[in-house]
Amino acid sequence: MEVGKFTTGLIPAHQQNWQGRKEWFFNREHTDTYELWYEGRYKRAEIGQKKVMEQLVSGDKRVKTLLEFGCGTGRFTRWWKEIGVEATGGDISPLMLSQAKYLFGGDLVMADSHHMPFKDHTFDALAFITTFEYYKDPVKVIREAARVAKYGIAMGMMNRNSPKVLRRRIQQLFGKNPFYVTATFYTPQKLSEIIHQALKGREYSIYWTCTGLPKWFPIQQWSIPYGDFFGLYVRFNDVE
Repeated sequence: MEVGKFTTGLIPAHQQNWQGRKEWFFNREHTDTYELWYEGRYKRAEIGQKKVMEQLVSGDKRVKTLLEFGCGTGRFTRWWKEIGVEATGGDISPLMLSQAKYLFGGDLVMADSHHMPFKDHTFDALAFITTFEYYKDPVKVIREAARVAKYGIAMGMMNRNSPKVLRRRIQQLFGKNPFYVTATFYTPQKLSEIIHQALKGREYSIYWTCTGLPKWFPIQQWSIPYGDFFGLYVRFNDVE
């Protein structure tokens, strides 16, 4: 599989628009500190998220290659190999990819997820980790993912059924926490409804699980649609 390596030119420092609106991942003030966020207060959450995504993707033994769109700095992209999956990263933000090219040793592409520059079934699976929330046309993105991925689509995202969603919105009213201003938060049920709309006529199964529960809670993962994060996997059953 031949994928062009990402090369950097002059990366703008000012914030730019995408999909007709300003996005935090085009603002160097935020992207330059992205990795530090994961190494700090978000570390515990990341561990739980990776555990969930490993369970879902590893459950489909057909998946050996994966394209992660919205890969950012490659935080998850460089992790997939730990569970035996060869990953490629894609993102629309040159600011994110300028870091990913030094942190991730694999292939990267700069492109819009609504128009993925790959042939049908180029990868076994396609993943969206905390990025699907930012797409204005989620149905189109799912259809593109189903075209490029042969066996399945993995999604990890912030759950609407979480008290943290209210906290984030209140913070935004006071000009704080700019990371979710344009985000649409989903529940497993709502996301499943959009998947059904996008994949009408296909044969598939949907699996999901939630995590991101309070540290004091007796369990940290369950099949109830509550928690700060949920992982979902769409397994295509109409391909060999």
